[in-house]
Amino acid sequence: MNRRLLLVSLVSLVAAAVGLAGPVLALVTFEKSELTIESGEAKHRFEVEVARSTEQMTQGLMFRSKMAPDAGMLFLYDPPQQVAMWMYQTLIPLDMLFIGADGRIVNIHERAVPGSTATVESSGAARAVLELNGGTVARLKLKPGDRVRHKEIAN
Repeated sequence: MNRRLLLVSLVSLVAAAVGLAGPVLALVTFEKSELTIESGEAKHRFEVEVARSTEQMTQGLMFRSKMAPDAGMLFLYDPPQQVAMWMYQTLIPLDMLFIGADGRIVNIHERAVPGSTATVESSGAARAVLELNGGTVARLKLKPGDRVRHKEIAN
């Protein structure tokens, strides 16, 4: 189990035990920035919230009941590493795009089930994970090998 998953488990259990899970985690804020996915000739732009800190990664998109179609969350890992995520206390289905250090999508998990504690893993070292609304990958025909452009991912 990776550190993020273990930390999410511990924080959630402790917060739930004292009855503060929602309010404590809801206080975390995120910087927003632009991100582009290049798939063939198409360029798809998103406004993403960036998760860098342990607290931001722990909260992620938990407790959100909706997200704009052109929005997402970008989790950054330095150094790149094997990543395992889950949908605990996440209310909306998500597509997870695991991104290598070169900015290419390594693997994709579509329509992760809300509330699931099953882990979703990268197929290798990931520099980032991009979470988008469930169904976005199919709608835009995104695939492994497509390029993700963001100021904090090498391109």
